Amino acid sequence: METATKNVTNVVRSIKLLKVDGYCATKTMGNDDCIKSTYSIGGYEWEICTYPAMMPRARDGIPWVAVKLVFLSETCPSIVRANLSCRLVDPRSVLRPSEEKSVSCIFNRSWVSRCLQMCSPFVSEDCSLPVRLMSTGSLAASGYLRNDSFTVLCVITVLKEDLTARTATVPGKEVPGSSPGLQKHLAELLHSGLEADVTFLVSGKSFAAHKVILAARSPVLMAEFFGHMKETSSQRVEIKDIDAVVFKSLLYFIYTDSVLEFDLQHEAVTMLAQHLLAAADKYGLDRLKEICEGKLSDGISVDTAATTLALAEQHNCPKLKVKCVEFIVSTPEILDAVLATDGYKHLEASCPMVLPELLKSARGRKS
Repeated sequence: METATKNVTNVVRSIKLLKVDGYCATKTMGNDDCIKSTYSIGGYEWEICTYPAMMPRARDGIPWVAVKLVFLSETCPSIVRANLSCRLVDPRSVLRPSEEKSVSCIFNRSWVSRCLQMCSPFVSEDCSLPVRLMSTGSLAASGYLRNDSFTVLCVITVLKEDLTARTATVPGKEVPGSSPGLQKHLAELLHSGLEADVTFLVSGKSFAAHKVILAARSPVLMAEFFGHMKETSSQRVEIKDIDAVVFKSLLYFIYTDSVLEFDLQHEAVTMLAQHLLAAADKYGLDRLKEICEGKLSDGISVDTAATTLALAEQHNCPKLKVKCVEFIVSTPEILDAVLATDGYKHLEASCPMVLPELLKSARGRKS
């Protein structure tokens, strides 16, 4: 007898682009007033509520642009877990998406949920906690508010759990996993350009690709190709802020979930990892961002510490930031050597707020 495992969950992900026009007029809306959008996702009915000026409970609080996920379905035979992730995006694709904010919740209309709600704030009959994206004061100066409108990219992930499913023991052979040749086949598809429907122009070089694959991997590209940010018929896209070598590696990762160059050991790999991290952050490729963080953490040196620290600060990589600071202040000799590099001058110019923290850490080492 062999054990066969049954898949007891069903995951559905949906990406929605919400544009709020007439922002000035929405300032008169009350704290409970919102703009509602209804969708069918994973076999259930949902509502995304956008609050242009949600006030926190504290009396001295400031209003925020916030989003909630509401569960509308009347019946719920199983536990439904949902995650709502949101970012402010620039329809012109000039600004990078804002920092991703998310909330997870559990929906269950059975009597059991009544008990769970008393124990956990994540269990709800109707709606999630609010996702606060940005204060209204910061929104005005952020660049995301243009022509009296702003756009929110929402990713809704719905996980349905079958309460009656169990692991069963049945005779038979184990079902093999996916073919190890999948990465190879997708790499060949990218290289051949067969049936490609979009061409990227990067630093004078052209890269053919497939919109549906790009959109499946990147929520930003999903919005660009199949949302309202760009014309879906666009066949040529010019990329101005990424080097051709970096973009080639980015495309390869999107198709194969790997970076060939990271198997090598030389200084150019660190530079590539730095640029790839920035690109991964721009396109919402969280796994690539984590891989780059790990590669940079392992390769911190006197020559790269300051530039990597600046990168970590700019792209919200707290673990990488800690690694850089620990290396820089590890010994007086290393600290002096880093301060003499061009990378430190770049750090001073681009991220001056990091310097007091660096100085504090250095003093802590001395004491």
